[in-house]
Amino acid sequence: MRVHLTWGMEPLFERLRNMKFSEMENMASEIRKYIVKVVSSGNGHLAPNLGTVELTLALYKVFPPDKNIVIWDTGHQSYTHKILTGRAKLMNKIRKFGGISGYPSIHESEYDKFGVGHAATSIAAALGIEKARSMEDMNGEVIAVIGDGAMTSGLAFEAMNQVKPISSKVKIILNDNGMSISPSVGQLSNAILNRLRIAKTYRILDSKIRDFLRKNDLEWVSEKVKSSLKKLFLFDNFFEDFGLKYIGPIDGHDIKMLVKTFESLKKIEGPVVVHVLTQKGKGLPYAEKNPTKFHSVSMIDPRSGISIEIKKGVYSYSEIFGKVLSIIADEDSRIVGITAAMEDGTGLKYFHAKHPDKFFDLGITEELCTTFAAGVATQGLKPVVAIYSTFLQRAFDQVIHDVALQELDVIFAIDRAGLVGEDGPTHHGVFDIAYLNLIPNMKILAPSSLSELSAMMKSVIGRVKGPLAIRYPKASEFTDIMDVLSASPLDNPFSWERILNGKDGTILAVGSMVKVAVEASKKLKSMGVQVGVYNCRSVKPLDIKALNTIALSPKIWTLEEGTVMGGFGSSVLLKVPTLRSKTEVIGIEDSFVEQGTRKELLEFVGLSAQKVIDRIITNLKVEVQEG
Repeated sequence: MRVHLTWGMEPLFERLRNMKFSEMENMASEIRKYIVKVVSSGNGHLAPNLGTVELTLALYKVFPPDKNIVIWDTGHQSYTHKILTGRAKLMNKIRKFGGISGYPSIHESEYDKFGVGHAATSIAAALGIEKARSMEDMNGEVIAVIGDGAMTSGLAFEAMNQVKPISSKVKIILNDNGMSISPSVGQLSNAILNRLRIAKTYRILDSKIRDFLRKNDLEWVSEKVKSSLKKLFLFDNFFEDFGLKYIGPIDGHDIKMLVKTFESLKKIEGPVVVHVLTQKGKGLPYAEKNPTKFHSVSMIDPRSGISIEIKKGVYSYSEIFGKVLSIIADEDSRIVGITAAMEDGTGLKYFHAKHPDKFFDLGITEELCTTFAAGVATQGLKPVVAIYSTFLQRAFDQVIHDVALQELDVIFAIDRAGLVGEDGPTHHGVFDIAYLNLIPNMKILAPSSLSELSAMMKSVIGRVKGPLAIRYPKASEFTDIMDVLSASPLDNPFSWERILNGKDGTILAVGSMVKVAVEASKKLKSMGVQVGVYNCRSVKPLDIKALNTIALSPKIWTLEEGTVMGGFGSSVLLKVPTLRSKTEVIGIEDSFVEQGTRKELLEFVGLSAQKVIDRIITNLKVEVQEG
């Protein structure tokens, strides 16, 4: 029987209760088509969500989300959850300005019990929720759905280590597709989970041998045979060593098997891990074949997967970073590239291809990556750690204690600095200037263009002593790639560059804001207002010589794509207190910014050229009126 689905606001999970398996399979097909349609016409996470359709349907048939709590780790696998919990109609606005988040958010739905965006938080959150509910005698199961990639994170291990000691009854579903964004790395995936993945072979053999022994009155040797088989095929069970009952592995696309397995959980009082094997990109051949490429997409032909927005000659900061680092490493054998499960996203795939013996992907372990880099640096090598701004927040302590305190030569390539766009508040990189600014020995640079990024990297990597961060946005430019790659090193990367003169005031712009400042200055000139612009490529240390010259300007505006609390502008005012009366700090105010395109969000927070113009005109008029 075919299930008719309307993409409205009704909670579809209520219909699962009385559905036959064949109807659920049809529903899975309809949801999968809808996800492909929604994502291909806009942007979003494609492959991971295609892999969890049947899993979500089976889970919500057995454990309805109105009576149980399900925490979806990372959240890029939760589109079916959103559809089933009354947001199907809103999916065409997912990750868009004014629309719904691409991740679970407690501000969005009563069924999103914990906001996520960073990996490996689900078990820890579920552990806390389950214990709180048990203390209040509340009913319902608490379930964490975590991917095998997220299992590499220390936070997941820390949480599992406490499940038994605090007598938690939390249920954990391990969605094992062998991937994070790129293929999962480390011993957990390559050895431990591989052993568990062959458990099906063990179960089949165990069943057949038991039947044989029973028929031949040899049941007395069954346990010995079983024990030998277990040692032969499974060795020790990783999860059982944590005190967790283990079930699996089971086919994550077999709805009947999933439902029966989840039903069995109701009979188990204590904590359980259900090991589910899924295929990332399931049901879409091109996504199944290349799940990394189709992890997250924007504007593709749903039939072929081919981008319909290909622009020749357009390169991202991530691409240029990876290509230039590889060029630098060609000449300097001390360079080491390190990332936390983001080889493709950070552009390090170019470095990896040419220097495989100097490349390390340590999984979703930002803290480990940072301290690992510190260790590498003590031996005279030059580690470059490429991590998104939002994820580097996780390694704040390690940056301070293991790198900066010891004045080690570690370069942090901070990708996605500023407003990242559709990923929203969990992924915006607006705090890195503020949290790195306060660390002694740290230096912070921000390129204003792809060419400047190339020149900057050649100026500092392997040359500058102590910790240094280079922050750059999630953005692209139309450029001549050869010109960018051949850019010469800067004479002094810590000096500011005066781009335009202006008698009425001066804009001190950082990184991505330099182009905005120049555009604003040129438009203001046509209005009879002359405002100068400095490219303040060195956020820390400040260029004091330039500041002494700028101090003569009648009005100053600092402009940064980051929080104003503790950011670049704050540093300027602290360093030169005499500027306070005539300086205005422009940046992102003390709030979290929703999702949307970068263009929409820059306008929303007041960092577009026109918004900067409006602010400057207002300031100047206020001064005239007050004068």
